[in-house]
Amino acid sequence: MKKLLFFLVTVITLMGSCKKEITEPEVTPAMARDTLYFLMKDVYYWYNLMPSVNRLEYADPYTLLDAMRYKELDRWSFVADYDEFIAEMEGTFVGHGFRIGLDETNKARIAMIYKNAPLYSLGVRRGWIVKEINDVEVAPILLSEDGAAYSELIQPSTAGIINKFLFENPDGVEVTISTAKSSFTINSVILYDTLHLSSGITGHLVFESFIEPSEEELAEAFQYFYNNNVKDLILDLRYNSGGYLYVAQTLSSYIAGNGHTGTAFAKLVYNDKLTFANKTFNFKTTPYPLALQRLFVITSRLTASASEAVMNSLTPLLNVYKIGDITNGKPTGMDGWPCGKKYFFWPITFKTVNSLDEGDFFEGFYPDKLTVDDISRDFDNREEECLREAIQYIETGSFSAKGSQDFSRKAQFSEKPEWMNNTFVLRNK
Repeated sequence: MKKLLFFLVTVITLMGSCKKEITEPEVTPAMARDTLYFLMKDVYYWYNLMPSVNRLEYADPYTLLDAMRYKELDRWSFVADYDEFIAEMEGTFVGHGFRIGLDETNKARIAMIYKNAPLYSLGVRRGWIVKEINDVEVAPILLSEDGAAYSELIQPSTAGIINKFLFENPDGVEVTISTAKSSFTINSVILYDTLHLSSGITGHLVFESFIEPSEEELAEAFQYFYNNNVKDLILDLRYNSGGYLYVAQTLSSYIAGNGHTGTAFAKLVYNDKLTFANKTFNFKTTPYPLALQRLFVITSRLTASASEAVMNSLTPLLNVYKIGDITNGKPTGMDGWPCGKKYFFWPITFKTVNSLDEGDFFEGFYPDKLTVDDISRDFDNREEECLREAIQYIETGSFSAKGSQDFSRKAQFSEKPEWMNNTFVLRNK
């Protein structure tokens, strides 16, 4: 395992109780709580706006962090189990491997599924209707947005747990499948293909998370785009809530092309105690540069953090058109501190800006075309609302006249841990 993240010299001394040596006792929740308390006072981006708390009133780092967060802006700082965090960012997943949501008629459908998921091998795809799980109707639970009820129904993310599904496939045929949750490696590139349009060849990439396996997957996709001389790219980030900075840097570099090597991709700005840590990450040279003039990004409220950094970094260099919903609004990121290989602390430690020093998009990026997430159709279906709008603009220079008054936002649930939503974290690469 490679050494994780940036370790700031000024805070290493705070980690004494969490540097697990053979002769040291096991890290207790109270020890981890105390370490986090002093860490936050130095490295937290909003350290001067934190609520005043008595750390001894909190039993563990989880409850302490929630109390110390600057809640006016910080929705993201988290504490994770060490092993679970490492596994998640390496692409290890335990579960059925799908995201579920409501369509415009309030039918529960598969919104996304990983190719290594057990149900994928049985033919289940985005758009399939999920009528029942374990003989319980699913749509009413999603309609009530009752996450606890859904979690209880689908059961914990433990390999071997069996659930029974009643699906309706695109042909209208009901299919009953009983399958066990399993451990597998996810694919962050959900799909890549090309669209042969009247304007030329357009690349199409559905990208779900910025994790370790992503670099190899992105290289394969962009080699395909490069060899096919794509003129435009539709980048679907609707379910991409973030991940590692270096992967976002790589993706942006493929899109921008090698003519921008050395230009600032993202500038990291720390609090006034840690100005020495401020750093610029530049666009890199890649083997398959596209050097695009315009980019079409499909977004949702789940589009966050590293995904937003990609959009922000490319805006000074090319035309970036956004289709879908308003993005999450997270112009900040985290450094991480492992504590005794038991906890991983991820407080917000910096904000990001692009080469023009533009950032602070806490309200999110508003789309150029507000469009529903059409989960009734698969990602490569040209009638899927977001993809259709992107294609229309590429071919005609304008979006459809369909008004945004038809827009609605529906509940979705995934099996990913809560902390995985909206992360933007650093790792040495």
